[in-house]
Amino acid sequence: MCIGLVGWSQNKNLKSFNDDWYFTLSDAPEYALTTYSPTDWRKLDLPHDWSIELDFSEDLEGCTAFSPGGIGWYSKIFNTTIEDNQKCYIIFDGVYNNADFWINGMKIGNHPYGYAPIYYDLTHVLSPKGQENRFSVRVDHSRYADSRWYTGSGIYRNVEILIVDKLHIPVWGVFVTTPKVEKEHALVDLQIDIKNDYEGTQKAEIITEILNAEGKVVSTSTSDITLSAKTKEVIHQEIEVKNPALWDVDAPHLYKAKTIVKRGEEVLEERVTTFGIRTTVFDKDKGFYLNGKNIKIKGVCLHHDAGLVGTAVPKDVWRRRLQKLKDGGCNAIRSAHNPASDEFLDLCDEMGFLVQNEFYDEWDLPKDKRFNMHDKDVDYITRGHSEHFQVWAETDLKNTMRAGRNHPSIFQWSIGNEIEWTYPGNRGATGIFKETNKDDKMDWTLWRTEIPPHTPEEVREFWKNFPEQTFTIGETAKILADWTREMDTTRYVTANCILPTSSFETGYTDVLDVVGFSYKPHKYNYFKNTYPDKIMMGTENVPRYYEWKAVMENDFIAGLFLWTGVDYMGERRQHQWPLKVTNEGPLDLAGFERGSYHMFKALWRDDIPVISMYSQSAKKSIYKVLKDGSIVEKKKDYWKLAPRVWQNVNPHWNYQKDEKTIVEVYSNCEEVELFQNGKSLGKQYLKDQIDYTYKWAVDYKKGKIVAKGKKGKQKATTQLETAGEVAGIKITADRESMLANNTDVTHFVAQLVDKNGKPVKFEENEMIFEVEGNHRFLGTDCGDSRKIENFKNNQVATSFGQCLMAAQATKVPTELKVSARSVDGKLVSNVVTIKINKNDIIIE
Repeated sequence: MCIGLVGWSQNKNLKSFNDDWYFTLSDAPEYALTTYSPTDWRKLDLPHDWSIELDFSEDLEGCTAFSPGGIGWYSKIFNTTIEDNQKCYIIFDGVYNNADFWINGMKIGNHPYGYAPIYYDLTHVLSPKGQENRFSVRVDHSRYADSRWYTGSGIYRNVEILIVDKLHIPVWGVFVTTPKVEKEHALVDLQIDIKNDYEGTQKAEIITEILNAEGKVVSTSTSDITLSAKTKEVIHQEIEVKNPALWDVDAPHLYKAKTIVKRGEEVLEERVTTFGIRTTVFDKDKGFYLNGKNIKIKGVCLHHDAGLVGTAVPKDVWRRRLQKLKDGGCNAIRSAHNPASDEFLDLCDEMGFLVQNEFYDEWDLPKDKRFNMHDKDVDYITRGHSEHFQVWAETDLKNTMRAGRNHPSIFQWSIGNEIEWTYPGNRGATGIFKETNKDDKMDWTLWRTEIPPHTPEEVREFWKNFPEQTFTIGETAKILADWTREMDTTRYVTANCILPTSSFETGYTDVLDVVGFSYKPHKYNYFKNTYPDKIMMGTENVPRYYEWKAVMENDFIAGLFLWTGVDYMGERRQHQWPLKVTNEGPLDLAGFERGSYHMFKALWRDDIPVISMYSQSAKKSIYKVLKDGSIVEKKKDYWKLAPRVWQNVNPHWNYQKDEKTIVEVYSNCEEVELFQNGKSLGKQYLKDQIDYTYKWAVDYKKGKIVAKGKKGKQKATTQLETAGEVAGIKITADRESMLANNTDVTHFVAQLVDKNGKPVKFEENEMIFEVEGNHRFLGTDCGDSRKIENFKNNQVATSFGQCLMAAQATKVPTELKVSARSVDGKLVSNVVTIKINKNDIIIE
């Protein structure tokens, strides 16, 4: 299968509907009535996540980060502006969850799933032109533990209004593909829905212009149409683009298709679809090809929260995180375990990330929100989306695809994550579980074997004798895969399989183009030998060297997705309080780098020399020194089964005099030499590092340790230097100015420093951020959730001497002056000034 690509749709008639809403975290029957006025409620702009604004509590549930839910109402008052010949649609990208939609006292819809987009036609329920309307949304997240991770609460994604002529392109009505891509030319295929809501027949021209990145028209196509009253038609246009610039992870070239609906000399509508031209091919023996080039998928999984902003994530917050991942060599994102927002996908298009967009974490049957696997307890607060799956699955899946199938970043649709846990029999079929009762424990020895305990014949025999069930995983998987291919045949269908020994024999993998494995690097060869015609890859993997080693050693494994690229909130157990975060990512919740980030940067960045250094006392290190001076793991072969959480290492050089330490260097350099205060401690070679980690035993002396590496003719150096006592605070910002557009964000990092300005990373303190100037305070974080009571406090503890504050521009041009001080006032920072300039951007 050779697949060409697609883009996202825009329209000059598509306007943001985010501003000037009223909100209350309460519930009453009269809120929906036209006689009720919400003007005493809190006024805010969307997106909005109310859970992140409230305090965490040990009395709540660890699965959703000890955060509250509740029932909230949103209301917006606006005047009708449409003419008699126009239509009005309202589009929600995501509301979490169980939302009821009201306008002018009339309930027009309900939507349970918090991650799929939905829209409503408001044309016939609006007040007459010039008169007032009130649109309200009731969000019922009283089941605050209805997920295995932090979900947030509220209208947490963008809302838009589309106003068009009665002869128009409907919502999500343009689908662009490139079925033929060659060096000299590409064929662009447009599938355009045209709807006539007039009482009589309408004639029009459909003109599409293809524009390159410079805005130059490179090709056009025109179609004449005649539509009967109240009918809809699909128009196909094929347009040739000569010498196409391809969309690639390293050079994400984009084109625009401007589709014009014209009646006589009157332009009724313009729809701009930004798309990329590229091909993707998965080969069962050679892996993945992008534009004919064989590459490995260097992916990470990401949940949809972003720490201090919760799930209402501004685009600049995602941009900062994605840029760090890009700098670390990442080229792909898996949206675990729900569809990504449209704004997130825009960024992936622009920045050059492949995306596996995932639909569901559970299907017919629920997962246990507190402990994963199959549901063990039935209580109100943990009832999740499986209760709505039978009614809503098709609508949500197809809406997600209609809204997203033009994004050039999306190359796979995932129909589910670790679904096997929920269907009876899958555990027992593997031979790893006894399946005698709901509390059977996993046999970790059997889990890690290279050959599963049950052969395919034994699995088939198990299922032959298993009692008949109401729902089967194979049947539901086929339904979902069929719906997916009904909407889009230009991308591959996949799923993340946690029990593939069973799934290969239930019909589940039969409907997948690519079988995704969850934590199975040790079984890749077995599955290849047993099922040689299936395309395979890792779709959930521990951020450790052994996972990538298995990918590199097997051409047939297309790549992997690390769990996870950035820490995420939730999926904690009650006894883990006050830890609110799954802290296994190469980047922590604040976006600060861990040792694993630099390990994978060394593994993934072939284009540059990479070198980074950490230290630890010998007592706390995972390594020990033998009598012959060699350094080995305290636990033999630890690197082969190392856990997701990275080992405890320090980004500093501050210990007791002569204290024995272990220095770790993560590098792709063929050789590295370590120096202590100018004296060489020896040269080592990468070929000798079985765990891809350079290691030295060093007796601590105040001063500097420097690692110098060579990669071919290129050189790289890194160092750690002893810092003095804390004497001040240094603030840095990730930008110098913003626009007064109500969306731009600046991140401020505060670092403890000594009197010479050296970073102090071995002591901690608490800081208070102070901001002058009109802004929206987004919150503070330090990356260690155990120290956080509420992200919306301007007082925050440090971790390794640093912390983060984020501020967002409003619509008011101003100048921000940002500083920080210690709680006792003894430490003060520099002042950082950020100009917020008038927003002169005109959207046409």
